[in-house]
Amino acid sequence: MATIKVKQTGSPIRRTKDQRATLIGLGLNKMHKVSELNDTAEVRGMIRKVQHMVEVVEG
Repeated sequence: MATIKVKQTGSPIRRTKDQRATLIGLGLNKMHKVSELNDTAEVRGMIRKVQHMVEVVEG
């Protein structure tokens, strides 16, 4: 299965609880941390939800 690398670029401070939980679900909890995930529709939806705080490094 294809993978996708996601990097956290924004802080979860002053964000809603569901956005914080989405970052944790993506395996991100600190600034500039990179997480490698399977490229599925569910993961893409999570990335879209917090797109203002993450960056796709590789696709």
